[in-house]
Amino acid sequence: MTTTPVLHTTPDARASAGWLRRFARTTPGVIGLVAVVVAASCVIAGVVVGGQLDSRIATADRVLDHSEPFAYSAQKLYAALSAADAAAATEYLSGGLETAPMRARYQQALADAAEALSDATLGAGDAQTRTALAQISAELAAYTGQVESARANNRQGFAVGAAYFREASSSMQTSMLPSAERVYTGALAAVDEDQRTVATLPWAGLVLLAIVLVLVVVGSSVLVGRTNRQFNRGLVATAVVVALVIGWIVVANGFAAHSVELSRRDGTQRFEELADARVLAQKARTEETLQLISRGDITAGEKSFGDRVEELTGLLHDDPVASDLVAAWTASHRRQVELYQGGDYPGALAQAIGPDPGGSAARFAAVETKLNDAIEQTRTTLRDDVAAAGTRLSFSPTGTLVLMVIAAAAAVAGLWPRLKEFL
Repeated sequence: MTTTPVLHTTPDARASAGWLRRFARTTPGVIGLVAVVVAASCVIAGVVVGGQLDSRIATADRVLDHSEPFAYSAQKLYAALSAADAAAATEYLSGGLETAPMRARYQQALADAAEALSDATLGAGDAQTRTALAQISAELAAYTGQVESARANNRQGFAVGAAYFREASSSMQTSMLPSAERVYTGALAAVDEDQRTVATLPWAGLVLLAIVLVLVVVGSSVLVGRTNRQFNRGLVATAVVVALVIGWIVVANGFAAHSVELSRRDGTQRFEELADARVLAQKARTEETLQLISRGDITAGEKSFGDRVEELTGLLHDDPVASDLVAAWTASHRRQVELYQGGDYPGALAQAIGPDPGGSAARFAAVETKLNDAIEQTRTTLRDDVAAAGTRLSFSPTGTLVLMVIAAAAAVAGLWPRLKEFL
């Protein structure tokens, strides 16, 4: 049977503890205690506030270095996949005798998709996203094989080519694009969450600073009763410095929050709208060409095309140039439908994929170029505003910590003469 050793305090330790208790009840003991408590609370609050502000700066850097580039890669993947499907449909309509620009557009879209897929995979931070991207990669390989089979059969005049292409396009529209959209929307949500974090006030630090002010007031009240001196210059200086730190944090965070709000309004939100608009335009282009590939009743295809264009126009309501380009494309499409319904299939085909500057191909290309340029400009705005938010906070961690150390020193310096009076 084992026994637990009993720890016994030595007479010296008991004497020291007793002396400290008696000393704490004396006026110099109270003054010393106030000095230690106020100074320690100043340093602790400074460390906490500095850490929180450092965390917000690190989050702004994470947006620039990881969150936003990943969202951009996910958007590029989403757009490139849709562009590849639209380009493949246009190429198929050429009857296997596609022009060099047609072939180049399709190959460029595939190259863009492969590059974006690689970038997104490298930036993926969770297993679920990596799994989704791996599935897209496998399906993209199968898709290109089906498109090439459709192209080869189309060149030989075999009707089975249309079946191959419809199967490939169905895989794109029902599997790959929805998967890419989930990755893209998740990435944008992560960017938005990081932006909100940067703009949030360091509440824990502000509460600690408020506690420091309360301790200063309480300490001053205790000293009044002990020393009959109404004010202590050191504690007054401490209170002033702490108030200055609170003001600095609120103002700096206010400027940072304003920059973040601009980055969300003119950056993230607009970026999402433009990316959605770009994909809607590409899907509408695919619908436009599938009508001619099917060579049947185009009622369902026309409804789908009209719905997509209506949604696209709604997203571009504040961009008159882009809206006019969409309107011109829609007018060209109506001409294509009129020719098709009038029995002039070659004329409808020429209107859809021909080199005429007023044709659907040229009109769609103008819309695509405008949306792509707007996305790049919006991305620059987003990054500039996030960088500005980080800059607004850049000196705050060090500055607040230094000021809080000064506040601690002021409390000690102010109380030391009072303490010496009793020693």
